Formats: sequence, structure tokens, C-alpha cells
Amino acid sequence: MSQIAGEPKARLGIPGLDDILVGGLARGHLYLLEGSPGTGKTTIGLKFLLEGHISGEKGLYVTLSETEAELRLTAKSHGWTIGDKFEIFELAPPDSLLDNEHQQSLLYSSDLELGEATKAMFEVVERLRPNRIVLDSLSEIRLLAQSSLRYRRQILMLKHYFARTGATVMLLDDLTSDANDKTVHSVAHGVIRLEELAPVYGPERRRLRVLKYRGQSYRGGFHDFAIKHGGAEVFPRLVASEHRTRFERSALTSNIAELDDLLGGGIERGSSALVLGPAGAGKSLLTLHFARAAVQRGEKAALFIFDEELGLLFTRAKAMGIDLEELRDSGDLLIEQVDAAELSPGEFAHMVRQRVTEAEVKTVVIDSLNGYQASMPEEQALLLHMHELLQYLNRQGATTFVTVAQHGLVGDMKSPVDITYLADSVILLRYFEAVGRVRRAISVIKKRSGQHEDSIREYRIGKQGFAIGRPLIDFQGVLRGVPTYTGSINPLLGEEGDPRFGKTAGDELT
Repeated sequence: MSQIAGEPKARLGIPGLDDILVGGLARGHLYLLEGSPGTGKTTIGLKFLLEGHISGEKGLYVTLSETEAELRLTAKSHGWTIGDKFEIFELAPPDSLLDNEHQQSLLYSSDLELGEATKAMFEVVERLRPNRIVLDSLSEIRLLAQSSLRYRRQILMLKHYFARTGATVMLLDDLTSDANDKTVHSVAHGVIRLEELAPVYGPERRRLRVLKYRGQSYRGGFHDFAIKHGGAEVFPRLVASEHRTRFERSALTSNIAELDDLLGGGIERGSSALVLGPAGAGKSLLTLHFARAAVQRGEKAALFIFDEELGLLFTRAKAMGIDLEELRDSGDLLIEQVDAAELSPGEFAHMVRQRVTEAEVKTVVIDSLNGYQASMPEEQALLLHMHELLQYLNRQGATTFVTVAQHGLVGDMKSPVDITYLADSVILLRYFEAVGRVRRAISVIKKRSGQHEDSIREYRIGKQGFAIGRPLIDFQGVLRGVPTYTGSINPLLGEEGDPRFGKTAGDELT
């Protein structure tokens, strides 16, 4: 992305937004920040001036819509103290209009003449000579102008005046008037739009988009953001092609010999594996074996759990020989409980990126894609998000495991979303019936990085986790759920606790 030549940009103090704008705002220009009420314009404006104070610049906040007390209260809610870090100029109506003798119960913006407002604003600018100015809001100026022609002339006059002062100006617009009025769009050097979405369930979702930035490349498209204690947090849209690293490709094992044989030696570093299967088939447990093996190799792993409560997961895994709490307490296994109803896809991708870049995580488990899909109902967008996230992780040398719970238990299975073409390896788990019992089968359907076994093996989940048997060579129709046995030597696993467990039970089918 190109940089505007000259002095450093005016940073907004919001890392994600500064990244989208490739460093911030070019100095000495006028910018528009627009969005409906409640989208976070005031928060971003205040942070813009506070960041200027850190850089030793003078700031001025001109408010026509909020009082100084309200602005200081907003700052306090984020843990900020304005003090005298920048000037707040409250453009109030003349005292005569507030006199009780006028017997007015309501005071309209049109009562304040546009000329008086402009003059008062220019006087404070001349007195302070600020480097950064926030004007809140254009809706009040539009009401004062009372006509589109006068409003446009006023905006042009403000632009030329501020250009002579050399200040970087941010105009706020709450879009409460005609949404088709693009007057400021044509005049401003850059335009940023904030939006708030109301899903059917869960809290509001916010996103922003840079509509315009003259003479400057920027990161286009929609970017999720959130308003939290401490201000706005922006999550730039992930572009995997911008993140490339060099790493040594090698096969990563699960420390289960039979599973590694199925996978042709293991999963290649820097690849993604999709684990498909019905509910209860053992998808989560299978990925936990790979996470534990990564920790045992001296690497770090991260689990992002959408569907299961952590306390239950810890108890269930410990009963099968995997002490997740011990691994977590060692600092080598990072476990995140993700609430799909509270988290946007952009924020989740940002969370994963942080673990990979800051904690140097090399094995990532996303359990499951069903929960991730719940955070974004639009399937097409989900596929694009997952494509970029998996490509990014692959290029960082991280090995990714994604689980998907298929609809149904036996027979024909359907996935809520098909991402098999995105994954480098696909592991399929199935239930099947044999000898009057429900059993489980595992097979590797796809592996891009090399050869793999094309056989189907039975597996049993017990106190030691996975126990995998020999290939089911004498069964036909295992993947359909009701197979036909055609052999004479039984390859099925014995019962747990039986000396034959982990081997075959030769007398069951006689």
C-alpha cells in the first residue's frame, strides 16, 4: 500500500483503524466520520484528540449537539481523563435565547444563526491554533443553513479556512437528515462510515468502511469493530496474501500409531485438517490428542471452544487421560471459551491472529465450525472468512484442526456448510452397527500433502483416549451405517477392560 509523502500521519490511537488507514490521517485535511447515533463517532473523535495530546499536539473539540459535561462523562466511561489535554468548546445559543422571559420550552438549532456559530468557532480556532479539530456535528450546521445550497457553501468555506490553519479536521455526522446528501463526501479528503447491525439474537454488531481517501490506498471492505471499556477496538479484515512466512514443513504426529498410519505419517505443518462426524463421535477428543502431542513436542497450542462448557470439557478429557487443566496451567496450551452470540467473525479472526503472532502458537483447534457459523448466518461470507483464516494460519506455519458436527447420527450425513475443499486433510468419523452394538469407524478421505491410508478402521474411546483397530477389510457399507460382514476373521475391537481391548475380538462373529 502506498504512503503519502511528507510528514508522518495523524494517528487516531486505534491500532486497527490506523492499520486500515495505513498509518492514520494525512495531516492538514478535512475528513468525515459518519454514522447513525450510537455507532461510536464521539468515542473515536475523543480518542483522536487524546492521541494528539500524546504526540504533543493541541486539540479542539467543537460541540453543537452535546454538552461539555456529557463529553467528559463519555470519556470517563472509557477510563479516560480529559482534564486540560484538549479544549472543549461548547457552541451554546446566545444567553438571550435562554432567558425565561422568552417563555420557550424548546430551543431549536435554527434559533442560533449560522453566522454567529461560525464566527464563534473561528475565534476559538484563532485563539488556540489547534493541530487537531473535531466538529460535532454536521447535522446541527445543516439545520442552521436551512438550505442545501447554503449548507454546501458553508462546508466549502470551512474546508478552505481549516486548510489555511494547517489543522487536521474530523467532521462528525449522525445521518439524521437526508441520507442521500453527499455534499460533504465530495468536499472531504476522506470518508469513514460506521454502521450498527441488529441480529435476530445477541447484541448489536458494529462495522466500518472507508468510502474514500484521496491519494491514498487503504484496506477496503467492511471491518468489524466493538465499543468496549477503553474505547473502540477495530478488527481489520484479514487478507491472507499479506502474511507470508518461511517455515520447515514436517509431519506432525498425534502419538497414536494407528492414527498416524491412517494419515500417512501425520498432518503436515502449515496445513489444515477438517474432522467431520456426527455428534458424540469423538471429534473434539481426536483434536485434543494433536494438541497434547504439540505441547509434548515443546510447542504451544490453542483451543477455541464454541460448543462445550470448559468445566465439562476438562472433566471429560481428564477421564480419558488428557489433563487439560495441567496443560493450560503450564502456559503451553491456551484455551478460549468463545460465545458465538457475543463475538463477530472479525473479532474471532483477530483473536486467533493474536495467539499465533504474540503467543507463537503452532497448533490451532477450532471446535466447532457449527458454533462459528452461528456467529454469521450468511454462508457465503462464512466461507470467505474461513478461507482467509485458514490460508493465514497455513502461511504462518500453524497446523489447524476444525471440527464440523454433521446432521444426523447414522446413514446419510449432511454438513451445515461444506468446507471440505478448503481443508488440506479430511478425517471422517462414523457410527455403524455390528454384532448388535453401535460402533465407530474412522477414515481419511483426503490429504493434499502426501499419501494416506484408504482403509476404514474401527476405533473405541476409553480411559486412554482413542484405541484404533485394524482395517475393516471384511465389511461392506460401514460408511452407510449398516455394514455387511463377508469375512471369516473378525477385526472388531474387544471390550474395554478385556485383555483383548485394542486388539480384535475373534469369537464375537462365530
